[in-house]
Amino acid sequence: MTRYRFVDVDSLKIFCREAGADTSPALLLLHGFPTSSHMFRNLIPALADDYHVVAPDLPGFGFSDAPDRAKFTYTFDHLAHVIDRFTTVAGLTRYAVYVFDYGAPVGFRLATNHPERITAIITQNGNAYEEGLSEGWDPIQRYWKKPTRENRRALRQFLTPETTQWQYVHGVHDESLVAPESYTLDSALLARPGNDEIQLDLFLDYASNVALYPKFHEYFRGHRPPLLAVWGKNDPFFLPPGAEAFKRDIPGAVVRFFDTGHFALETHAAEIAEAIREFLK
Repeated sequence: MTRYRFVDVDSLKIFCREAGADTSPALLLLHGFPTSSHMFRNLIPALADDYHVVAPDLPGFGFSDAPDRAKFTYTFDHLAHVIDRFTTVAGLTRYAVYVFDYGAPVGFRLATNHPERITAIITQNGNAYEEGLSEGWDPIQRYWKKPTRENRRALRQFLTPETTQWQYVHGVHDESLVAPESYTLDSALLARPGNDEIQLDLFLDYASNVALYPKFHEYFRGHRPPLLAVWGKNDPFFLPPGAEAFKRDIPGAVVRFFDTGHFALETHAAEIAEAIREFLK
């Protein structure tokens, strides 16, 4: 049964979903934009019999605190620092990590900083290679190159309820499989006062993740963590070549494609859970 709690991390309240016995091997689940640990609602119980599954909400997302930008700098370095501290407070000393979207640069920072803690990596549309970036990133990359007010304003299209729903259903053959509470909850949380500026700050700082790709590759080559890529092949943002690229640096990496979109767990949670169980054995 999934448990819900807040963990105090350096004066921040970090919400998390948790299931399984504390004595079982730990699996840390890291969500992406614009969602929260809610995206793992079907995966958590499917793994809890054998694993201690912990899924925190990043600061500014879900039910975790979203401090004012004047008091909290929204960068991926800072998000990773908070989640690093979260793992310490939550007692996770060694764990496999499941990364998705924004969760990937957070999780890969944890891995490069503490390789001894990482038992395995599962990446679900969690990118670390430039060939994985689609043309859908072009407006954001323009903002990286020219961080003008006009280019920042143009990115507000990514924060609309219509775009959030589109992210969930694009590339899905049967949209009736996508629960409407998923994109509805995301949209409601994006609409909180000030959250739009938080997300725009993170769009700008995503460039720091691409700059770290060589460092991530060095970690992959040097430590060869067991890695499973489970990828929605119709993702409009992170392309299949980004999944295949992991094999360059981790020759034993396992890559599985599913005929779905960005939020693969909405349609293929059972299949992905089975792949994770087989891989982690």
